[in-house]
Amino acid sequence: MRFRHRRNFNALYPRGESGQGADVDNNPTLPELKGAAAEPGHLYLVATPIGNLGDISPRALALLQSCDAVACEDSRVTGQLLARFGIRAKQLIPFHEHNERHKAGDLAGELEAGRSLCLVSDAGTPALSDPGFRLVRECRRRGLPVLPVPGPNALVAALTASGLPTNAFWFAGFLPPKSAARIRFLDTNRDFPHTLCFYESPHRIVKFVDEIVATLGEARVICLAKEITKLHERFLTGAAGTVRAEMDRVSLKGEFVVVIAPEGYRLEES
Repeated sequence: MRFRHRRNFNALYPRGESGQGADVDNNPTLPELKGAAAEPGHLYLVATPIGNLGDISPRALALLQSCDAVACEDSRVTGQLLARFGIRAKQLIPFHEHNERHKAGDLAGELEAGRSLCLVSDAGTPALSDPGFRLVRECRRRGLPVLPVPGPNALVAALTASGLPTNAFWFAGFLPPKSAARIRFLDTNRDFPHTLCFYESPHRIVKFVDEIVATLGEARVICLAKEITKLHERFLTGAAGTVRAEMDRVSLKGEFVVVIAPEGYRLEES
């Protein structure tokens, strides 16, 4: 999950939070998991924690341990994550929104040459509102194996815990930064029959909720999920007008997932 402000490892994975204080230098999961070594010429899309280090899977750790290289958004963040789990130093290849267009071909060439590669984002599932799509597409074009390694994802975590309908939804990622474009999107999709989901930064969350109230009405049911799996995780769920008022009484630091229910949905109904 890529948010549009500078991130660092300690902000993503602060010490002292639930699940963060384990002795990862002696993590027993690495040697225990067998048969999960990275294979030559394979690309692995590895989900990493969005806040709680305990959420990473043993399979993810085994692949990160055994692959030839790791493509990552920020080598500093990924390097520290690997170090926390005692994973030996390996080649970290920068792969981010500024270079993925031309880098995808280079990495696919590395895979064709027989190297194994793990793709990670700073936090969460790569290629979902994060770099990765172009590399996966290039691998599919060349007939190279691409394997998902499921794990933490802010969108799914927020949606499933929101209390809003989960049978069908539309994830629109980040809406445009300009207010007029966001209002136009909301107005165009005010009668969309399924749940709408977005990512939003703390710098624009108040303005975005104001736009939701003004465009969709105070009664529209929404959920704001912030700092998911972290110490200050919080869900604000209810009528948009009520949620907006509650925002004035809580800290708005951190990263947000915004979930909007279809018109007419009520939490009180079955």
